[in-house]
Amino acid sequence: MPTIDPDPKRLPELLASLPQDTPVVMLNLLRFRDQARYGEGASEPARSGRQAYGEYSKTALRKVQGVGGELVWMGRTRASLIAPEGEQWDEVLLVRYPSAAAFASMLADPEYQAATRHRTAALEEARLIANVE
Repeated sequence: MPTIDPDPKRLPELLASLPQDTPVVMLNLLRFRDQARYGEGASEPARSGRQAYGEYSKTALRKVQGVGGELVWMGRTRASLIAPEGEQWDEVLLVRYPSAAAFASMLADPEYQAATRHRTAALEEARLIANVE
């Protein structure tokens, strides 16, 4: 089964395992759906997965900056030189947060939480990997 969203049961434990007083860089690996899937009864217009992710990104970037974070790098993947055969990602992002607490604060923001519906609809598969510098 594809992985898109963090497991809410494991998230507090995972965030607590990170150093709390050092910057965290999140590696985002994204594979978009051809067509975004909002689910039954959703009133969203038809759009591609990439377009739906763009909707999410409008709020997410503002919220990242609001907690003192920054988008470090973003690019489209062209080839996976070391990866399981067939594994491909459409886009890669590196996002730096001043701390795990800042990242957790963003996740708890109601406006951010509301925007994640676009992220979930947009993605076929994703990875979010926490790294320390």
